[in-house]
Amino acid sequence: MTLSRVTARQVESGDDAATRTGRARLARSASAVLMQPTTLCNLDCSYCYLPDRKVARRMSVEVAEAVATGVREWSGRHPVTVAWHGGEPLAMDPAHFRSLVAAFGPGEAHSVVHKVTTNATRVDDVWCEVFSQVPVQVTVSIDGPGAANASRTDRAGRPSTARAMRGIDALRRAGIGFNIIAVVSDLSAGAADRLYRFACELGCESLAVNLAETKGVYAGGRLPQTGAIDFWQELAASWQADPRIRIRDLDHAYTYIREELSGIAAQRADRPIKPLPLVTWDGHYLPVGAELAGFHSPRHGPFTAGNVLRTPLAVLAARAEQVPWVAEAMAGIANCRTRCEYFTYCRGGQVANKYFETGRLDATETAYCRTSKISLLEGILRHAERPRT
Repeated sequence: MTLSRVTARQVESGDDAATRTGRARLARSASAVLMQPTTLCNLDCSYCYLPDRKVARRMSVEVAEAVATGVREWSGRHPVTVAWHGGEPLAMDPAHFRSLVAAFGPGEAHSVVHKVTTNATRVDDVWCEVFSQVPVQVTVSIDGPGAANASRTDRAGRPSTARAMRGIDALRRAGIGFNIIAVVSDLSAGAADRLYRFACELGCESLAVNLAETKGVYAGGRLPQTGAIDFWQELAASWQADPRIRIRDLDHAYTYIREELSGIAAQRADRPIKPLPLVTWDGHYLPVGAELAGFHSPRHGPFTAGNVLRTPLAVLAARAEQVPWVAEAMAGIANCRTRCEYFTYCRGGQVANKYFETGRLDATETAYCRTSKISLLEGILRHAERPRT
């Protein structure tokens, strides 16, 4: 029996309370919060989904302090990660970034971990000092060697690879570990292996892969499902042959498979959905669908569930499901629960992808689901089933 069929049987059996009620619930605290310190990015990547990346808007310390109050409350119960994710977070001066991070201080019972995702083109010794002293865990956005990184140009159309590599060199000189996140558009044979070898040669700690997708102001990204399966199969084979670094996407999938085989995966369906909220530069709170920030729905208006400058973060999180567009998004997750045999694995897909692909938040399967979730599982299962030589 395949994993997907096991999952389908468990969902159809109605063994969990959430299935019986037909509802998907949103947890009232988050273990990670995305922060948008600025809308500005110094690059103009062809696949970028952000609507305001040419505009320099900067988060105030007042917004950071308002979020920090809620994060301290949550960190009294569980660890919390604060992930600074722009725009390009380093498109501001280091002193202001320090002031934003300083607003959080230590957690009351658990540590508050800070992370930043950067294109690395502005990383220098000064920024490395910030990362070391705060401290901040660093993820670098770079798509691979040579032509694989061609989409990441600046506003004049100039390549960014050399500048990013100088930033990575600065991180290595300072002894700062870093992760890599890559957007992949090429699913041809050999692309996955080249990307993995590149990440290993850079000396990063882990690799995360986002397949190019239709989202935000980017209308491309419709990748063929068959190519995606082959890509993930090749990536799994490359990693197994040389498991030097972790791969986020394989980690998630293999964790699910282990839980499925041990008989505990069905418990996932009974848990509240974990929010991954975003707080925008001006304090707007999106409990789900962070990539919806800056967009408006004809039916719901701007995608926001309130503002931390007017309402405490914990209150916004507790009443998020009462916001109409969030309620529609949760209905979409409930629809996935009843219709999709992969629900136990993906927990209802990505809210923003549903909206940008279908115009609705209560939709179910998307191209993102097929290429980045279903094809991933199929690819690693194909790899596991291949004849050994």
